Amino acid sequence: MSESRKRVRQRLYNDFEFYAKHALKIRTKDAKIVPFVFNEAQRRLSEIVEKQKAATGRVRVIILKSRQQGLSTYVEGRLYFRVSQREAKKAIVVTHHATATSTLFDMTQRFHELCPEVLRPATRTASRRELRFGKLDSGYIVATAGGDTVGRGETLTHVHASEVAFWPKASSREIFSGLMDAVPKKDDTEVYIESTANGMTGVFYEQWQEAVAGRSEFIPVFLPWFIDPTCRVEPVKGFQRTPMEEDEAAKYGLDDWQLMFRRQKIAEKGLDLWKQEYPATPEEAFLTSGRPVFDPVRLDDMRRVLQPPVSRMAYENGKFVEHSMGELHLFHPIKPGESYFIGADVAAGVNGDWSVAQILDPDMRQVGIFRAQVDPDYFAHILAALGHLYNDARIIVEANNHGILTVTRLFKDLRYPNVYSDEVHNQETDQVTKRLGFQTNVSTKPLIIDKLRAEIRKDHVAVYDFTTLDEMRTFIVTQSGRMEADKGKHDDTVMALALALHITEKRWVPIEVLDDWYLSPQE
Repeated sequence: MSESRKRVRQRLYNDFEFYAKHALKIRTKDAKIVPFVFNEAQRRLSEIVEKQKAATGRVRVIILKSRQQGLSTYVEGRLYFRVSQREAKKAIVVTHHATATSTLFDMTQRFHELCPEVLRPATRTASRRELRFGKLDSGYIVATAGGDTVGRGETLTHVHASEVAFWPKASSREIFSGLMDAVPKKDDTEVYIESTANGMTGVFYEQWQEAVAGRSEFIPVFLPWFIDPTCRVEPVKGFQRTPMEEDEAAKYGLDDWQLMFRRQKIAEKGLDLWKQEYPATPEEAFLTSGRPVFDPVRLDDMRRVLQPPVSRMAYENGKFVEHSMGELHLFHPIKPGESYFIGADVAAGVNGDWSVAQILDPDMRQVGIFRAQVDPDYFAHILAALGHLYNDARIIVEANNHGILTVTRLFKDLRYPNVYSDEVHNQETDQVTKRLGFQTNVSTKPLIIDKLRAEIRKDHVAVYDFTTLDEMRTFIVTQSGRMEADKGKHDDTVMALALALHITEKRWVPIEVLDDWYLSPQE
C-alpha cells in the first residue's frame, strides 16, 4: 500500500467527518440516497464531541434537540463508525417507541449495506435487532425502552439513548440507570443522551439540569432552530413584522425569511408546541403543565446574567463562617449599616423539602440565599445567626405547620429582636392582637405572589441564584386557579423570595425637580 493510501486509510479510521462523507449514505427528506455530508448542526455537535474526547478520552453528551437538525443521524453514524472499525466494541440504541427503534436500525443497516466493501466488516449476525461483526467481535443492537430488557448484564462501550423525555415514566429512571451502569468509566466509551423536550419532569429534564449545573460528566448541547439553513420561507408580499417578531429578530438576529418560517410553524402548531419543537433557548423548550406565573422572557433574561456567589458561608457553632461548601451563598458583600430583609420558608426537616432563607436589600436585589434540609427548631438558630450577620435584618417566617415552631423559637427562646408579626382582628371582641410570622392561605398567598410577579415583570427584582430561577420557571397557575409548583417540583425558594419582598422597604432616592413643576398650565 502506498504512503498516500495509508494516509487516507488512517484518516478514514480517525476522522469521522471524513469517513461519513466517503463511506456512509443517508436518505434525504426528498427520498434520495446521498453521501453523509455534515450540516451546520451536525458539524457543531461534532466539534463538541471531538473536543471532549481529546480532553477526557471518552464522550458523555446530552443533547436537547430542535426538529430537523439531523443530530440523531450524526449519533447513529458515529456509533457505526466506532463499532464497525474497531475490535471488542458493543453499541446499543434505546428509543422511546418500537417504530423509532426500527427507523434508527434501518438507518444503520443502510450505513452497513452501502458502505464501500473495503471498509465494510463481515457480519456474523444480521437481524432486525442486531448487527454483529465476527472478526472484530464487535456488535450493535437496538431496544425499545419499556418493551425490552435493556442493558442488563451487558458491558457496553457506546450508548445512544434516544428521545429519553418520552420513555415510559414508570420505568425510565430504572432503564437509564441500568444503561449507565453497563458503561465502564474508561477511555474510548461514548454515551449520547438526546431528546426533544417534554415538560419539566422526568429523567431527561433532570439529567439536563445536572449537566447545565456542572454536576455530572455530561456536556449539555443545545443548538437553536435558526442555525438550520432549511428553516427559511420566502416572505409573502407586503410582509410586516409583528412587535413580537421584532423582539425575536433583535434578540437572535433573525431575518424576514426566518420570521416567515416561524410564523407559518406557529400557525400550524401553536406557540407552545413551536417553542417545544423549535426552541431558540433551552428554557423555551421545557413547557410546564400549567400557565407560568412569572414571565418566561424575563426569567430567560435573568438566566443569561447569572453570576456565581462572591462567597459561601456555613453555619458552625452558632455563627456563619467562610466555607467553600457552605449552604449560604452571598451574591453581594454585606454592607455595614445597610438594611436587609429575610424571607424564610420552613420545611419539615431532613426527609422533607428544603428550608430556605432569601435575603434582599432595599434595591430588591437578591444579595444572598440559604438553602438546606434542616429541622424546624434548628432552622430558628440558623435564622437568628443569619439575621445578626445581616445587621439585625428584619425576618419574616411563613408560620404555617412547621414554621410555627421556627418563628416561636426565634422570637421567644432566642430573643431575636426584629421578627415580623401580623395583626389579627377579633371581630367578636374587637381586639387586635399580634401573631408571629406570616400565615399563608388562599387570601394571603396570591397577595405576595402577585406582588413578586409584578416586580419581576417590571424588572425591579434582581435574582442571581440558579435554583430560584429554576423554581420560578416551574411555578404555575393550575387549571383550578391555584398558584403552586408544577407536579414533582419545589417552590421553597419562590415562597421565601415572595416573603422577603413583602417586607422589603425600598430605598428612598431623592429626585431633583424644577421649581415650577407643580404649576398648572393656566399659571
